[in-house]
Amino acid sequence: MKILDKTQDKPLECPVSPTGRSKFKAVVKRLGLMGFVFFLIKGILWLIVPYLIAKGIF
Repeated sequence: MKILDKTQDKPLECPVSPTGRSKFKAVVKRLGLMGFVFFLIKGILWLIVPYLIAKGIF
């Protein structure tokens, strides 16, 4: 129980520095935007390709 008491005396601290967090947020936002664009294009192609096949273009 003594170990548990020692850990409760200190407030929790984030192990990542504020500059590291801002860089991480920027990377996550960029990946989120790229993921959105990827799935948007993929979804549009899922609609266009069957339509073109049905029309006989492919």
